[in-house]
Amino acid sequence: MKILDRYVLTQFLTNFLGALSILVLIFVFHTIFTYIDELAGRGLELWIIGKFLIYFIPQLIPIIMPLAVVIASVMTFGSFAESYEFAAMKASGISLLRVMRPLVVLMALLSLGTFFLANNVIPVAYREVYTLRGNIAKVKPAMAISEGVFSNIGEDISIKVDKKHGDNDQFLENVLIHKKTPDRVNRIVIKAKEGELRSTKRNNFLQLILKDGSYYEDVKTNTYESQERLPFAKVHFQQYVINLDLSHLNNVDFNEKTDATTYRMMNVKQLNYAIDSLRTDFKQSITDYGVNMFKRTGFHAQLPEQKADSLPKKTTKGVSLQEVFAKFPDNNKITLLEMAENTNQSQVDNVEYRQSEVEYHYKLMNLHILNFSDKFALTVACFVLFFVAAPLGAFIRKGGIGLPLVVAMVLFLAYYFIGLFVKNVAENNTINPALAPWIPALILLPFGVYLTARVATDKEVFHFPLSHKIMRWIEDKIKNLKQRRKHKLHKINRLKRMKRFTKHNRLLK
Repeated sequence: MKILDRYVLTQFLTNFLGALSILVLIFVFHTIFTYIDELAGRGLELWIIGKFLIYFIPQLIPIIMPLAVVIASVMTFGSFAESYEFAAMKASGISLLRVMRPLVVLMALLSLGTFFLANNVIPVAYREVYTLRGNIAKVKPAMAISEGVFSNIGEDISIKVDKKHGDNDQFLENVLIHKKTPDRVNRIVIKAKEGELRSTKRNNFLQLILKDGSYYEDVKTNTYESQERLPFAKVHFQQYVINLDLSHLNNVDFNEKTDATTYRMMNVKQLNYAIDSLRTDFKQSITDYGVNMFKRTGFHAQLPEQKADSLPKKTTKGVSLQEVFAKFPDNNKITLLEMAENTNQSQVDNVEYRQSEVEYHYKLMNLHILNFSDKFALTVACFVLFFVAAPLGAFIRKGGIGLPLVVAMVLFLAYYFIGLFVKNVAENNTINPALAPWIPALILLPFGVYLTARVATDKEVFHFPLSHKIMRWIEDKIKNLKQRRKHKLHKINRLKRMKRFTKHNRLLK
């Protein structure tokens, strides 16, 4: 390796690793603040919190890797230009592309590493975080009670509260509980205006004290005749205490694995198989639904199979729907119309429900395609951002963390928000989901080629000769039009003066 290549690589890697370390630290603190409610106050050991953070870091690769490339490129080439090292290189006959050659090789290796992380490491890390969050939530189920939604405590109780307050959110308002009976059927409903959570001396039990409420239970009978009477029990209470046994929940294995699988937990091979399966199932579902809807119309009846010799040679004329309707008595026509209206309304309601289901399946399939395409687009994005940021750093001629950092953040935010926008749009199938992750890189690619060409040839970055010529031509045309108009007005005024002079001489004569 030549001295120049070693020097350029050393400067770039120093800035890259420094930026990457700072970004990882920033996003780790952001993760802690984001999930503080899940981690704090649960008596977790430090190794569990550390495990959670370590598994969460790979999920930040799609953000921190392009940003680190942009920052390192702008800072490195800005420092070269500021200290006139570029001028010395060019004086020695070394072009910008020659200086960038070792970094291009490094970007190729970095892109391969990014693809490996996105395809093999990030899905595993996401699965581990998903499992660990579920296990952490089991440590203290009382902390898992959210406002406005049903929360499961154990396998038998589902609780919903409108509001929580108090120092530890132990006071509850408008409590609604669904509880299963020993036959595993949801037969008990408990409603209370107020509730309180208390810890007992035995840590394996949690006491739920309900006040001013009602207890409902559907009574299970042994005979069908008794069940037809819909027996139930209803009791109003001033205070009702429920002891929740948490012994089986507190013995949580934090190394337990889960079988749940989402599109974020899949690699390229698994995503390809899942997309093909979803597409096939979706087409079959639409076909089956169309056949079912057609059968409901009543026009699906077919004639019995007959031999060719037995078919009549002449066919009778078909009967119209109006003629069939006219044959019914008048008192039955209203009933037929009401039946037809109800049937049509039922079909419309069914189609509307089916529409929401179709939209959900479309979105699920698009999310799989987006994640599949994003794994490849991320590798190309690092390349494109390097070819935009490197010449941009040479153009601004500033090193350090001042102006280069501002320029790098503006460039990355443009890339990030464009990608975020097109991905959100692609979820609803407005844009092809396979193309959406590539759009930010495709938009920045011409800009990168232009910047590299301008800086490599020592030309002004924002100097456009063709547009300058067009503007000069337009200015000349406007100037000529003004001169012609001025000359024409001058000629008209001279003719007017001559006419006035001639008329005045005639009057004198």
